[in-house]
Amino acid sequence: MFGNKNSGTPSAPNSLISNRINHGTVVQGTLESDGDLRIEGVIKGTLRTKSKVAVGATGLIEGDVHCKSADIEGRIVGDIEVSDVLTLKASAIVEGNIFTSKIVIENGAHFDGICNMGTKEKHQQHVIERTIPQYEEATV
Repeated sequence: MFGNKNSGTPSAPNSLISNRINHGTVVQGTLESDGDLRIEGVIKGTLRTKSKVAVGATGLIEGDVHCKSADIEGRIVGDIEVSDVLTLKASAIVEGNIFTSKIVIENGAHFDGICNMGTKEKHQQHVIERTIPQYEEATV
């Protein structure tokens, strides 16, 4: 009645889509999702989502994370790229570089890497611009 007229099922917005990797589960390879992800188990590989990632206290990600926002209580070994807000809870352990627009770090969180405000591409472009020597034209 109120669903999409083109299909027999109503469409759900991405914010309502939720995925969970429970404690005792190991996923190897690239994991991609349009919806939110809650990680209590282990991911060995790259994680990409257009939404939020929550890594619980038992969660471990060995690989890079790309998402809109993230709350980290567990451990990440790899780079994190967050387009909005990254929150490192007191129990969080991050071993890798961070690229984010906003960051909140609670007392007790452990972070070993470089924090860059902005996207990874923006940071890489800035590094390239700084390393290319700038020459002025000489007038004769």
